[in-house]
Amino acid sequence: MEIFFGVLGGLGLFLYGMHVMSSSLQRAAGDKLKDIIGVLTTNRFLGVIVGAVVTAVIQSSSATTVMVVGFVNAGMMNLSQALGVIMGANIGTTITAQVISFRVDEYAPIVIGVAVIIWLSTKNRKVKQISEAFIGFGILFVGMTFMGDALRPLREMQAFHDLIISFSENPILGVLAGFFITVALQSSTASTSIVLALSLQGLVPLAAALPVLFGINIGTTVTAIISSIGANRTARRAAAAHFVFNIAGTLIFLVFLRVPLYLVVEQLSPTNVTRQIANAHTIFNITSTLMLLPFAGLIVKTAKKIVPGDEDVQEGIKYIDIRLLETPSIALNSAMRETLHMGNTAKKTLHSALKGFFNKNEKEIMEGFRIEKVVNEIERELSGYLVKLSNTDISKKNREILTGLFNTINDIERVGDHADNIAELAMYRLENKLYFSEKAIDELDEMSTMTIDAYEKSLTALTNLDQSLALEVLEIENRIDEQEKALRTNHIERLNNNLCNTGSGVVFLDIISNLERISDHASNIAYAVLDQIKLNSQS
Repeated sequence: MEIFFGVLGGLGLFLYGMHVMSSSLQRAAGDKLKDIIGVLTTNRFLGVIVGAVVTAVIQSSSATTVMVVGFVNAGMMNLSQALGVIMGANIGTTITAQVISFRVDEYAPIVIGVAVIIWLSTKNRKVKQISEAFIGFGILFVGMTFMGDALRPLREMQAFHDLIISFSENPILGVLAGFFITVALQSSTASTSIVLALSLQGLVPLAAALPVLFGINIGTTVTAIISSIGANRTARRAAAAHFVFNIAGTLIFLVFLRVPLYLVVEQLSPTNVTRQIANAHTIFNITSTLMLLPFAGLIVKTAKKIVPGDEDVQEGIKYIDIRLLETPSIALNSAMRETLHMGNTAKKTLHSALKGFFNKNEKEIMEGFRIEKVVNEIERELSGYLVKLSNTDISKKNREILTGLFNTINDIERVGDHADNIAELAMYRLENKLYFSEKAIDELDEMSTMTIDAYEKSLTALTNLDQSLALEVLEIENRIDEQEKALRTNHIERLNNNLCNTGSGVVFLDIISNLERISDHASNIAYAVLDQIKLNSQS
């Protein structure tokens, strides 16, 4: 039990240190991580580089792959791009093993001490974050030392020696051990660190460590598979592609390249088993990627067969995904895209409601009702997402952008409500066979066109952060205000002269009132755009 609790404590410190280091580096990177992901193209080689870089920062291929599943589920990345990043993630995760193998743990207390002093003495946010990363780095190695000390008594246990030898004689047992350890810990880096800790105590030879490393490689796919449950079909395919890729690489090395790998790493570090294991880990992942990259198309096809069916057509939530909250700058970007999606969905509601009114078409009216419910669904999900995002560690600038998004989605939701009101008025006209003069219809058509123009331009301004377009929306909104007053006066005059019946008059006035309110919300969106442009200019 003493060994168990010692390893547990050391592993806990290791995982905590890794978490502190990776989260601090993510915060320090900020929008740069978003930019790195934005560089992605259909070029898989570039995806491999991005996957390796991102994983080198967050030090977990499982976390990177879960993030990729989130990107795919949010429509920010296609399956081909995702596979390249997944391949790169396997390379990036080898960095920690390499650093551990160089035995820098004796410097860990110095690193922690200096980093804490800097953290306490500075007020610079970026310096604090980098200091925190070094504190996490130091704690990680303290955890490694704890694990090594706790494992030392195993040297005297014959049963443990027999178990390790069995991994050399029967590699399948080693693969299974690596797989189940990684599934239990949900971290390939943590599993590899245990193997390295054993090697530092002289408890595991290279021949026994290699099958365990292969098993770790397969086990790390389970996290992504679990994460993809409930995601869309493409995201599930990304997780399946990760599994296929890692299985293929493991089988190639297990059957054909295990002995050559053994000989190569022995030549590189003849007397240092820990360095041999770290090098084997790196060479295995780089070679697997280089060998399988040309067959990426086949891996994608296999993933599609594992998860069959047509691509999902998403009408509701499209771009946000809870997994993206691990990287707040990217989560904010996805929230902005979802806000635009919500805005365009509300626009469909308005179009359907007005078509239903002018064409006296019940099908269009009902479509307006249906889409407005979708707008409400997006608003509920997006609001909850923004609340969760606001509780993460985001910069002051991004927090102000987040506040602006809260206001914008409220304006968009109100546009949907007013469009729904117009649909109800259209249905009332249809059911009661209300008559409108040609003049009244022309006036409503003119005001509707101006309102739609203002709202569409506000969304375009939001998409492109276009200052001139935002200002144009404000001008249109002023004209709509004046027009609403003029139309109200004209229509009341028609009612007084018995040129329009009372029922039609009430509907007419309610419609222009709703249109005017929609233009008000369009102007609110335009003001939000101007505020964000101003904020960007100050940073």
